[in-house]
Amino acid sequence: MPSSAGPSIDTITEGGRVTQVGEGQDADETTPPVMTFGAPTAGEILAERYELVEHINNDSAGRLVWRGVDVILRRPVAVVMRYPGGESATEMLQAAVAASRVVHPNLVGVYDAIDEAERAYVVREWVDGQSLRELVANGPLDAARATAVGNSVASALAAVHATGMVHGNVHPGTVMISDDGRVVLADARTDGDDSQESDVRAVGGILYYAMTGYWPHAEAPLRGATAGHGRAAIPDAVRDANGAVAAPRQVRAGVPAYLDDLTMDLLDAEIAPPPSDVLTAELARLDVSEDDFLDNSGPLRFAGETGEEPSPLAAAGGRKVALGIAGLLAVALIGLLIGISTLGDDNEDPQTSPVAAPTSSAPETEEPATPPVRNLKISQARIIDPDSKDRAEVRDAEKVFDGDQDVGWSTQTYRGSGNFGNLKRGMGVWIDLGAERTVKSVQVNLSDRGASAELLTGTIDAPSSSSGDDQILTAYLKNRIGQPFETHDGTTMTFNGFDADQKYRYLLFWITELPPNDSGFKVGVQEITVQGS
Repeated sequence: MPSSAGPSIDTITEGGRVTQVGEGQDADETTPPVMTFGAPTAGEILAERYELVEHINNDSAGRLVWRGVDVILRRPVAVVMRYPGGESATEMLQAAVAASRVVHPNLVGVYDAIDEAERAYVVREWVDGQSLRELVANGPLDAARATAVGNSVASALAAVHATGMVHGNVHPGTVMISDDGRVVLADARTDGDDSQESDVRAVGGILYYAMTGYWPHAEAPLRGATAGHGRAAIPDAVRDANGAVAAPRQVRAGVPAYLDDLTMDLLDAEIAPPPSDVLTAELARLDVSEDDFLDNSGPLRFAGETGEEPSPLAAAGGRKVALGIAGLLAVALIGLLIGISTLGDDNEDPQTSPVAAPTSSAPETEEPATPPVRNLKISQARIIDPDSKDRAEVRDAEKVFDGDQDVGWSTQTYRGSGNFGNLKRGMGVWIDLGAERTVKSVQVNLSDRGASAELLTGTIDAPSSSSGDDQILTAYLKNRIGQPFETHDGTTMTFNGFDADQKYRYLLFWITELPPNDSGFKVGVQEITVQGS
C-alpha cells in the first residue's frame, strides 16, 4: 500500500489483504539500497528457531525487516536485522531487551534479541495492519478515533515510564493499528538524549498528525533517519511566518476546542507537560464515541471565539496554566480535567458568573477523579471444560497470566474438525479479578491464527467440575462482551465492548473453534491481559 506522500513500501498480500510491519520510519525513494555480504534468504532459519519467510522492507536506518515464523511456537514474528552486529548494534539490542521487560496490550511484544557479530537481529510480535502514517495517508481521522489512538499511545508510554525507562521513538511510523483495531507502539530506540517529557510531547504530535495529516515535529530528525532522509514521508505542519505551528482547528474544521487546546499544550515547549499516566487518564476520559464530540460539520472555529463552550482546563483559569501545574500536581490535574466545581458563592448572579451556581440547595460534592487505566491483576484463573469427564485439559491455567507469552495453556490436539472434533461445545479460560473492577479492554494472545472465540461475563463462581463448568457457561452465555472473533486471521484478540458504568469481576474467554495444525486442531492461550481501573 504505497504512501500518498511518495515513498514506496514493499508489501505482501495474504488472502487479498495487505500485510505490513511498521519498524520506525520507512525508507524514502532516495535512500541508498542496503548492500550486505551474505544477506539472508527466504527459508533460512535463524538461531535454529526463526524461519525467514519474506522480506518486507528496509527502514531508514538500513535495517532489514522480514516476516518470519517461530518454528517452535508456530506463530508469526517480525525479524529486524542489522549489519554488522557487535558495537554498531548495541543500542538496538539494548532497547529491545529493555522493551521485552514491559508487557502491555499497546506495546509490540519483543521476543528475542541476538548478536551474531556479522549481524544482529530483534525478533518481535508480528502486527497485521498498517502504521498510523499509512492510515492517515488516506485522510485525517475524526476526533474520536484520533483520541483513541492518542490514548493507546499514552497508555503504552505510561507502562514504559513506570519502569523508569523511556521509549524515545514515538511518531506515526512506529504507531501501528492492527486489523482488529488494536493500537500498538513499536521500535523503542532510546539513545540517551530522550526523556519521558519528550515522549509525552510526542503524543501531542500523534494527536496533531492524526487530526490533520501533518507532523509538527519535522524540525527535529526522526530516530534512525540518516541525513537528508527519513522525513520525506510525513508532511511538515502548517506554520506562520515565525515558524509557529498552526493549531489543528486552523488546519481542519470540526476539531473540538478542548482537544485542540490539549494538543497545542503538549506541543508548547514553554508548558511543562503532565506525566504520561495523567495524560492517559485524561485521554481515557475523552475516549468516547464520535457522537459525544462536538458536531464536526460546523464551520471552522477557533479556541478563542466568543460564546463557545470553554474546555474544563480553560474554565479552571486557562489551559496553559492548568497543564503547567499538572506536570507537578498530577492528582489535582485529574480532578480539574474531569470537571470544575462551581467557583462562585450562592449569592452570585448566574448570568455573570463564569461558571453557573448550582440550582439545588443540597450540598455539592466534588466529583471523584478518574483513576488511570492500567493492567489489572488477575487473582486466579481456571480452565472451563463442561463437556469432558476426564478433566485432562484443566491444568496450567495460571500460565495465562504469568507475564510470559512464550508459556501458556494449550488444548489437546483434536481430529475430525476445528470444532473440537464435534466432541465439545468449546473450552475456555475463566478469570477472577479478585474484586469488582471497571474494565476497559481484554487482550488475549494465542499461539496460532484461525481460532474462533468470544468473551463472556457473569457473576457466579461454581466449583471446578464438569457440572460446575456447565453452570458457568450457561449463565455467562447471556452476557457477551463486544463481538466474537470468527476464524480470526491474527494471534491477538482484543475485546473492548465493556460498559463504563458496570463493574466486572469474572470473565470467560470461550473458544468455539480451533485452528488447524500439522496433526489436527489445537490452540494455546499464551497470555491474557486485562486493562481497567
